[in-house]
Amino acid sequence: MNLNDVHRGITKFKNRKRIGRGVGSGDGKTAGRGHKGHKSRSGYSRKPTFQGGAMPMVRRIPKRGFTNRYASVVFAVNVSQLGEAFDDGAEVTLAMLAERNIAKGTFDEVKILGDGELTKKLTVAAHRFSKSAEEKITAAGGTVVKLPAKRTPKERVAALAAAAGK
Repeated sequence: MNLNDVHRGITKFKNRKRIGRGVGSGDGKTAGRGHKGHKSRSGYSRKPTFQGGAMPMVRRIPKRGFTNRYASVVFAVNVSQLGEAFDDGAEVTLAMLAERNIAKGTFDEVKILGDGELTKKLTVAAHRFSKSAEEKITAAGGTVVKLPAKRTPKERVAALAAAAGK
């Protein structure tokens, strides 16, 4: 093989195959659809679960489990992380947490947990606080600001119902 043979026979734009244009074309008469049956008919389409007429697997296998799609996604941040990322007397907000790459991704609420030690005086604003986190923040001379939830469970259900109805 030579280098100039590499692209031989390859065309940039292929002409489309004109099927059903006579027996002499090689794809005439049945136009590559074979004889009879569902697939030979115009407008044919099948469900992804179709298994040749047999009872589909999705109907044979029992449904188990539960998914709580209405639950809010809570992002957890430990007190020790706040102590490392913020200076003494700083105000910790959701925007500041995102800016310093502490709270990443998508979530509905932020919860401050009490893992680790806190020696700095911080004003922490979040949706939820564990008892130990709240105690550690106030013990260090800081304050706790509880933010209202972005959406109540009822609002979340209504939003999902509206999205499904579109």
